[in-house]
Amino acid sequence: MVRGKTQIKRIENATSRQVTFSKRRSGLLKKAFELSVLCDAEVSLMVFSQKGKLYEFSSSSTNKTIERYQKNDKNLRHDKILLEQTTEHLKEEVATMSRKLELLENSKRRILGEDLDTCSIDELEKVEEQLDRSLRNIRARKNQLLREQIALLNDEEKVLMEKNAELRKEYEVRPLPLFIDRQEEEHLQRQTMDVETHLFIGPPERRSSH
Repeated sequence: MVRGKTQIKRIENATSRQVTFSKRRSGLLKKAFELSVLCDAEVSLMVFSQKGKLYEFSSSSTNKTIERYQKNDKNLRHDKILLEQTTEHLKEEVATMSRKLELLENSKRRILGEDLDTCSIDELEKVEEQLDRSLRNIRARKNQLLREQIALLNDEEKVLMEKNAELRKEYEVRPLPLFIDRQEEEHLQRQTMDVETHLFIGPPERRSSH
């Protein structure tokens, strides 16, 4: 015969209920023993009947197993509390960062000249002050870069001048003046006009012989 499936609900008949309790209790204790032996597990089982009679099995000591369970349960509860506190702290941080992000977005839009209709005079003055500070910082950074670039160019010029001096010294080349002094030019012109020429146009003179 095929054994029918037992419906899991309270057995109303007291005699049948007691028989079923006795059979299943024995099977449960046997399974607990097998589990502890086969798997080298610490197993502790306690069963109270309807009348309050205790049936138990423990692979070592019931009291030690209970203490271990309580300690483990305490650690679990502590970890749970810690996890809840950490989660709550993270939620608060997320909320704070969200508010800061919203404020930054609003400030960015106002700096760009957007959403100014709802701003009060004080808020507009704060935006203006922030823009002034930004401009000062930008100008200071720009001037710093210009000074650095000028210093770099001066260093390069110094190096080129030193190289040029070395080349002139090496080849003994005297630098030609690019500009002639005005007085010098007039002096040269006068010298040119004072030069006598011995050119004569016409037949050569005859010399008398004595």
